[in-house]
Amino acid sequence: MQLEAVITVAAPAPVGPYSQAVKAGGVLYCSGQIALDPQTGAMVGAGDVEAETRQVLSNLKAVLEAGGSSPSQVLRTTVFLADLGDFALVNGIYAEVFGQGVSPARACVEVAALPKGARVEIDCIALAAEA
Repeated sequence: MQLEAVITVAAPAPVGPYSQAVKAGGVLYCSGQIALDPQTGAMVGAGDVEAETRQVLSNLKAVLEAGGSSPSQVLRTTVFLADLGDFALVNGIYAEVFGQGVSPARACVEVAALPKGARVEIDCIALAAEA
């Protein structure tokens, strides 16, 4: 099986030794996205979980598109929250992207900390067109 790294300037560059996504056998494995501005690499939202969530989903959609996929093709997501008290707000914004048709399977967990002080991180696995 051939592995293909997915890279796009429409999403933040990785901050470590990983790909934005890897495509293999018609499946796209997207790394977690936090609320980094793709152009500046700076955090967006200044701690506002709504602004962060919207940026995270924008970044994730950009990676999906670069990998030949879309939100409607997402099979599974994982939502990481710094505070589970933000669940309802994040869930409402999440539903704007993943609430149509068949919603992906999902896990949501509270974590002690996220990179760069983020309040939310989301990763996903999606179907993708093969090259």
